[in-house]
Amino acid sequence: MTAALSPAGVRVDRRVMRVAALFVQADGCYAGRDDIDAWPEARDARNYTGPLPVVAHPPCQLWGAMAAVNYSRWGGEHNKPGNDGGCFASALANVRSFGGVLEHPAKTRAWAAHGLAKQDGIGWQRTIDGGWVCEVWQSAYGHRANKATWLYYHGTNPPFELRWERLKGSHQIGCQCRQGIRKTDPWRNKPTLSKREANATPLEFRDELLRLAMMAHNAGVTGA
Repeated sequence: MTAALSPAGVRVDRRVMRVAALFVQADGCYAGRDDIDAWPEARDARNYTGPLPVVAHPPCQLWGAMAAVNYSRWGGEHNKPGNDGGCFASALANVRSFGGVLEHPAKTRAWAAHGLAKQDGIGWQRTIDGGWVCEVWQSAYGHRANKATWLYYHGTNPPFELRWERLKGSHQIGCQCRQGIRKTDPWRNKPTLSKREANATPLEFRDELLRLAMMAHNAGVTGA
């Protein structure tokens, strides 16, 4: 039988759906497509059990440099660095089990915490567990900020080349402070993107991630 209900009661038609998108926005760029099994927060992507290859965007807030600062300031287990409820670990396990790609901000501390090799230089680099890692800037795909991103790919085929240009974005993510008085001051910060635009994945980059996931999903994909 090709159609079945997911753990969240969503009907999944294996004849049509080609990729599962995990930890995505309910109204984001993966929503509303018949060929994508989208897992927003309401479905809890930690419950995903295959068999489709995945594009995974696990939460990153507790893996960044500011996580320790916020924890020191506010405390609370929900602010503890790395305490993401197992989201990253689940995403990584699914990429290894079913093939696909995991995306996280550059310099994420989740990489070291889960034993992933840090990429060095431009292009894909092989890891000891049989995967591949790289750094790509989403500005090369139309994002208005640099948005340096780390990818982990696992599959039976090697990944294809991405756009490795490191284009300087016209905007920035995060800090909204403004240095300098005149607009011509060279040290004045770039305009800050809204949180929604900062988090958004450019459509061309989304399509690259989907292609990677489909390339990974061949007979014989196994975990490391």
